[in-house]
Amino acid sequence: MTTITRPCGEIAVHGEFELAAAARFLTGFAPAGQPDSEPRALRVAFALDGEWTPVGAVLRQRSPGALTVEVHGPPEHTEAVVAQVRRMCSLDVDGTAFPEAGDRDPVVSLLQGLHPGLRPVLFASPYEAACWAVLSHRIWMTQAVRLRRRLTERYGTEVDVGGSRLRSFPAPAALAKLGYQPGLPGPKLPRLRAIAEAAAEGMLDAAALRAMPAEEALKQLQLLPGVGRFSAELILIRGAGHPDVFPRGETRLHEIMRDAYHLPDAGVAELAEIAEAWAPFRSWVSFLFRVEGEARMRESR
Repeated sequence: MTTITRPCGEIAVHGEFELAAAARFLTGFAPAGQPDSEPRALRVAFALDGEWTPVGAVLRQRSPGALTVEVHGPPEHTEAVVAQVRRMCSLDVDGTAFPEAGDRDPVVSLLQGLHPGLRPVLFASPYEAACWAVLSHRIWMTQAVRLRRRLTERYGTEVDVGGSRLRSFPAPAALAKLGYQPGLPGPKLPRLRAIAEAAAEGMLDAAALRAMPAEEALKQLQLLPGVGRFSAELILIRGAGHPDVFPRGETRLHEIMRDAYHLPDAGVAELAEIAEAWAPFRSWVSFLFRVEGEARMRESR
């Protein structure tokens, strides 16, 4: 269990960002398994990219333009932990110009007004996003969440994050040796092992994926077993944090957009054309559409 604590400095915020909005999203996002957090703080545990040491962090927003990060883990990894948290909160992207997407599209302006300061909240790594894509493919969300929780409880590592004991998702070395798991559909086991091996070999590096042209990165990700277009987009957008990809494989997003723009018969090409006005934040706007769509679905139940 990791217990070493080292307070760290700040993350500068460029553009609007509200940590409380990110915390609310994670609390309601079942795959994150995030418990309610203390007011004005967010606690996370995760495996460190590439090195895979389990670490934790406590984020607090002291002012609109800065976050403090308290690092829980080996001191030599402090800088890497802060960098990964920065990406997880989409703070590695300058969001100063994000309101301009709303200036060009009144529907987007409405979304931004409904969710002020909310940026995409990412999986800890493309590796974690890829594992979720495999676990959740063609089964009920509740079932996928249970599978992820079991894997985390059995193979993850407990981290003391400022008095809260959280578990990090299992490192690739643990999943690469994964044996039979009750309730895990047969094809998912070898796919999880393959994802773990790819991550261990550096094939799911966030910086490398974002440095490629988006379509090239998506093609590379689809070489992984069980990863199609939808899953590849999930990994690139919600794992690597690419800010400007329109998800062509996300049918739920397309349904929400058709309703929002009063275009019941619009195809993916037409919706992608609408999304051109959101650049260079197409991923961010798509995220807000999904968040609002899920909120309305909950209200209608």
